[in-house]
Amino acid sequence: MATRTHETDVLVIGWGLSGLVAATEAVAAGRRVTVIDQEPRSNLGGQAWWSFGGLFFVDSPEQRRMGIRDSIELAREDWLGNAGFDRPEDEWPRRWAEAYLQFAAGEKRAWLRERGVGFFPVVGWAERGGYGAIGPGNSVPRFHITWGTGPGIVAPFSDALSEAEKSGRLTVLPRHRVTALITADGAVTGAHGDVLADSPADRGEESSREVVGGFEITGGSDGRGIRRHRRQSRPRPQSMAGATRDSPGRMLTGVPAYVDGSMHEVARSAGARLTNEDRMWHYVEGITNWDPVWPSHGIRILPGPSSLWLDATGARLPVPLFPGFDTLGTLAHLRTTGYDHSWFVTSLKIVEKEFALSGSEQNPDLTGKDVQLLLKSRLAKGPTGPVQAFLDEGPDFVVEDDLETLLSGMAAMSGGEALDLDRVRREVVARDREIENDFTKDAQIGMLRSMRAYRGDRLIRTAPPHRLQDPSAGPMVAVKLHVLTRKSLGGIQTDLDGRALDGAGNPVPGLYAAGEASGFGGGGVHGYRALEGTFLGGCLFSGRQAGRAAAR
Repeated sequence: MATRTHETDVLVIGWGLSGLVAATEAVAAGRRVTVIDQEPRSNLGGQAWWSFGGLFFVDSPEQRRMGIRDSIELAREDWLGNAGFDRPEDEWPRRWAEAYLQFAAGEKRAWLRERGVGFFPVVGWAERGGYGAIGPGNSVPRFHITWGTGPGIVAPFSDALSEAEKSGRLTVLPRHRVTALITADGAVTGAHGDVLADSPADRGEESSREVVGGFEITGGSDGRGIRRHRRQSRPRPQSMAGATRDSPGRMLTGVPAYVDGSMHEVARSAGARLTNEDRMWHYVEGITNWDPVWPSHGIRILPGPSSLWLDATGARLPVPLFPGFDTLGTLAHLRTTGYDHSWFVTSLKIVEKEFALSGSEQNPDLTGKDVQLLLKSRLAKGPTGPVQAFLDEGPDFVVEDDLETLLSGMAAMSGGEALDLDRVRREVVARDREIENDFTKDAQIGMLRSMRAYRGDRLIRTAPPHRLQDPSAGPMVAVKLHVLTRKSLGGIQTDLDGRALDGAGNPVPGLYAAGEASGFGGGGVHGYRALEGTFLGGCLFSGRQAGRAAAR
């Protein structure tokens, strides 16, 4: 099989969001850039295209208009309380966290607005914490939804890539899989690997791995051998901090099959140091996609705070593990139960107000920038169309008019045999009794009443407190929840220019890393926990840093 050869100034491996950002920054600096990826061009934008488009800002105009008082000091306290940095190798992640906070409180919003990116006016409150003031969680709402969701954040960079390609300043090579980096005198000067057969696979679908040739890409005649690596890691089951068991035996998959983490080992072989590989981010509100794109495709419910959350046996989760409060804490607790699933018990009135679904394809109003559909789906009575489809078709949903019939439906599902139905009945009845009183010892009910003081929650995110068995709020709904793989929080250690570091902490000449491959910066900028809205932002910031530095 023939080997194709190419020369370039900057090679970007992986065309996810951070790769697109790095490529456009290098082109803007006047460099010849080549972008390669093992997938067909239908997957341009990577995982970011599928995302809800949430971005973390500090003291934004949207926050101020919603009456939210934020500051970089408060955001720093939240980030550090969330991350729990406690290792020597967390030195660079700490530096990246500070740099990212400055970016989020400074030029990030204006930089995106210059590229035509807009934001939904209501700021969401994700990862609320519920512990002490210096513990995990966002003290205030900071989750800004991109107008256009994931495709809306990808578009300006993919458009810039296309324009650069038309002008001859950039080359895009799909179906090029890197197997090794080329080194000379201790510096990375290129890459080689396999050329894969063309594939008609649509976005997210598995593509062929048939090898039809080879390739080699090296630095240009000016001797510039700058290389940048970015490949998102497929989250694999590993132990979680605070858990007493190994990770779940059965997990839904939140990323396409091609997200395999293969470039981590390629980078390690070239001398890069990988850190915090045990830190992962799995969601605990996963549901089986009734219309899957990839194998074991799971969708995450982004829940409001009202549903009753029970473990597999029917016991209520402990304070403050309410929906939307502490993802990692909830996962750690569920690992102690001996089961891989849990349950929401709720009402249709809560579902229609509080259930949002992750994924650009699950939010056609926001993704399509359709104001009329937005008003109809978010403010009118009834669930959004995609949520209603899961109520009708989703294998993890039980919808019944009364509690006893609901309990029978839950018991009949796979895993339902573990339920203590008397315990579930008692939990629902006790919760409903508490909510009928102006006074309560139920911390979740107290939090519900407090949250509705925030205009954004009251308007579109939190249902008025009511009994789950109230016929006017019905029918009742139960949802079987699974653990959903999503992200690696560790990766290639980098300095603030995105330069990959070796085991001694020295830069590996010519090698840069960004995005999830670098733990979104430094080899683990989030520490143990993420504040939400910081993954896409981490791709933007780390890609920008690496692209600019590589161009220099």
